[in-house]
Amino acid sequence: MTERQPSRSAAALAGLVAGGLGLGFAELVAGLLPGAASPVLAIGSLVIALQPPNAKQLVVDLFGTDDKLVLNLAVLAGALALSAVLGLLARRRLRWAQAGFVALGVLALFAAARDPLVDLVLAGVSGAVAVGISTFSLPRLLRMAGPRQAETPRMLDFGRRRFLGTSVALAGAAAGSGILGRVLLERRATEVASVPDVPAAIATAAPLPAGAELAVEGITPLVVANRDFYRIDTSLLTPRLDLASWRLTVDGMVERPFTLDYAELLAMPLVEQYVTIACVSNEVGGNLVGNALWRGARLRDLLDRAGVQDGATQVVGRSFDGWTGGFPTAWLDAPEREALVAVSMNGAPLPAEHGFPARLIVPGLFGYVSATKWLTNIELTTLEAFNGYWVPLGWAKEAPILTQSRIDVPSSGASLPAGPQPVAGVAWAPDRGVAAVEVQVDDGPWAPAELSTPISDATWVQWLYRWQAATGAHTLRVRATDGDGEIQTDRVTRPPPDGARGHHTIQVRVG
Repeated sequence: MTERQPSRSAAALAGLVAGGLGLGFAELVAGLLPGAASPVLAIGSLVIALQPPNAKQLVVDLFGTDDKLVLNLAVLAGALALSAVLGLLARRRLRWAQAGFVALGVLALFAAARDPLVDLVLAGVSGAVAVGISTFSLPRLLRMAGPRQAETPRMLDFGRRRFLGTSVALAGAAAGSGILGRVLLERRATEVASVPDVPAAIATAAPLPAGAELAVEGITPLVVANRDFYRIDTSLLTPRLDLASWRLTVDGMVERPFTLDYAELLAMPLVEQYVTIACVSNEVGGNLVGNALWRGARLRDLLDRAGVQDGATQVVGRSFDGWTGGFPTAWLDAPEREALVAVSMNGAPLPAEHGFPARLIVPGLFGYVSATKWLTNIELTTLEAFNGYWVPLGWAKEAPILTQSRIDVPSSGASLPAGPQPVAGVAWAPDRGVAAVEVQVDDGPWAPAELSTPISDATWVQWLYRWQAATGAHTLRVRATDGDGEIQTDRVTRPPPDGARGHHTIQVRVG
């Protein structure tokens, strides 16, 4: 008897199941063995590295802080779609289809090799087995899907049911192993590591002054809890750096380059301060901004120990994976700008998702040039010699945080009763401080709001406007004036290349 080709749909299903089996196995191994590579995460990271200019803002606009989940799903969908295409190809060119699975495995291994936390031997072995599973299962599924010429309709129906049943069972095994692998990966990323206690600071932050927080229901807390603090970075899974091997090196245009381990960093004099940091991708009225109590070593102390050479005009922070941010050395000339190599956040060791073991905190600068997480290197160089990660992708090299304000209460579109109503929120202009906040109702005059007692010029303030709300539809706007006397502009711009501008505006209905 001669073999007949399976239908296109059956061949595509065979390819999808074969590819899914290999992918699910690789994800499971990555979850079980630290150092093995997740193909989905590895290729997702490669996509991030190859993104075109301004892609970041488009993704943040569309998906917000769910951007990483969407990228994971897109990579998974793409891999399964390619597997289905290879199944179609296998109807006529089985060897070519199997070579296609090998090529996908090589791509995943290439992508994984970029991650310093991946063990290439483990990644190579698990990838080879995953590719073997795909290439081995594909022809067997195709044979089950391809009826023989001599078969009767009843035999054909039995063969089809057997193929579909086997495909469903294998697809379930692929999905189960993949989901279990991802659960294990996420658990490993979020587990609390055993770390030394962070020593007390020699210069502690003063207790919050009276009036630093306003008693308004729904207003953003003055100090944002670690679990609620925004996170924007290029890591698809929270890195878990090994304290035993972690080192921080200070080098470049310095007289005395040196390297510290974690214990030596903790042994330095530590200071504590509240600092508000913000992401340049934050839209007007957005929540990619937060205030926390940071503790760490003064960046100035590290630079003084290294001896910065004349002509060094840029400080570059490097993450464990090579991500970079750079800012002018001149930014540190102002004594009130106390940049830190932070090791603690809100009284606890720095959480992994916020940069453990150490990160940079630089008052007054957007995070994409200054707030390097998972810090492993501080290099002194010139502004002309180096561009940080985001600069070639269309973002500005100079990145001071803009004067901004936000309405938290009421929410946009709210229905309110007539009478006294609080309009409240937060305003920030680190490192200049906030001198005033004003609210405009409809096209009326700007009216002053009450301000909370500032902690420092490096932090935001809360504000409150007591509004006598009249029946009808109303538009509420807010603007801030910073400590230099500059009024927040009403000129509307998008975040690229150096931050969003405009007045946060909401509509409400009263009555």
